[in-house]
Amino acid sequence: MTSYKEAQEVLMKELRLYHYPVAVKFFYDQAELDAFHAKAPEIHTPLKPMTFCQWELGARMKGQIVYSDMQGLGCGNAQFCFGWKGLDDGEIKGHAKYTRDLDQAERFVKSKSRLKEGLLGIAVAPLGSVDGLFEPDTVHFYCDNMQAYHLAVDYMAATDTHPLRPSITMNSSACGGNVFSYVEQEFNMLPACSGSYNAGKTERGEINVIIPGTKFGAMFDRLMDRINAASSSITRPGDGFPGADICKNCPLIIFKKEK
Repeated sequence: MTSYKEAQEVLMKELRLYHYPVAVKFFYDQAELDAFHAKAPEIHTPLKPMTFCQWELGARMKGQIVYSDMQGLGCGNAQFCFGWKGLDDGEIKGHAKYTRDLDQAERFVKSKSRLKEGLLGIAVAPLGSVDGLFEPDTVHFYCDNMQAYHLAVDYMAATDTHPLRPSITMNSSACGGNVFSYVEQEFNMLPACSGSYNAGKTERGEINVIIPGTKFGAMFDRLMDRINAASSSITRPGDGFPGADICKNCPLIIFKKEK
């Protein structure tokens, strides 16, 4: 991989992505954060506190570099996942509608992945904008089923990991999903949660695919190897993705050039 800009261009073209891949950076070092602010061409911040999945809207839909600390985060569940608040009665009661009782709600919340304390802020940006700015801690894709499958297969081949074991939690797909991938350094693939479906604007039925930044390059290089050998399509190598991924190898669905 020569650059994140190149990677984004290839992914958008070859996987027919609808949204920009989102590079996520968790800042713990003040000097690193200061350098980010000094180098970023333009940074957007939330006008009012909102959810983390809404922060990502600016990156994946509008191509903006978005940064915020805890003051711009209006989601208690995300605050808990990011280590910005401890477990309290409100967080437990907020999960009561999903669980059998409050005891189960408490156990489920406690089982979520969390960042260590001391997080200064978070940047989310289109992947193609972060060259020389920061190395992503995670790369978050909002994509459809077949795009997610291609990303998963290339990740498995590139990292020699099989099977994948994603982590799905209640009420924390975007926030908790990124935290799991970063903390465990593992691939994650999960549906929208009840909060991110509407708040995060995933009404198209997008699937979340999250890849640790340390392993993204290997996944991308695997994709490039397949492109150079045949095409980006796994379902029918040689066809462009999504190409003719209909009725695999069906002899009836064939087109020929008109004489």
